[in-house]
Amino acid sequence: MYEEIKKQAEAVTREICEKANLKKGQILVVGCSSSEVCGDKIGSNSNLEVAQAVFGGIYEVTCEKGIYLAAQCCEHLNRAIIIEQEAVPFAEIVNVVPQPKAGGSFGTTAYKTFAHPVAVEKIKADAGIDIGDTLIGMHLKKVAVPVRLEHHEIGSAHIVAARVRPKYIGGERAHYDETLE
Repeated sequence: MYEEIKKQAEAVTREICEKANLKKGQILVVGCSSSEVCGDKIGSNSNLEVAQAVFGGIYEVTCEKGIYLAAQCCEHLNRAIIIEQEAVPFAEIVNVVPQPKAGGSFGTTAYKTFAHPVAVEKIKADAGIDIGDTLIGMHLKKVAVPVRLEHHEIGSAHIVAARVRPKYIGGERAHYDETLE
């Protein structure tokens, strides 16, 4: 079961990286309900082994591509973000260590796995994966657009993905650089 979940997470991550055109140094935020991956109600059955499988599949891809992974904690830590310190050198760090039932199993796994993990209250990520309808949108840059993935689930959890793009400004005479999409 865990190996299949890891493979699903890897496939979703490869797909969002490709479709969102993520580049080295950019940030991918992930919110993950391990409860929903197991088929349970969000927040009801935090499962460290499931979170480790999901995290493992995602982290493998982000490391390979040089993309920073940001792990969104649950509402018990105000949806704080766990991320490598080098990804957010000027961010205001908050003091918290996530636990499976206070931060979530995915955030806990990130904190234990990253070389130099820090917790921050907010970031502005370049793309995101929402595993189990966890509301990752609050941690994306201003103009987020949906990315329709072929992979719709990890385990039993519904997947939603988004990427960001620069704001369009100007009027009918404005021209835009389509390479920024």
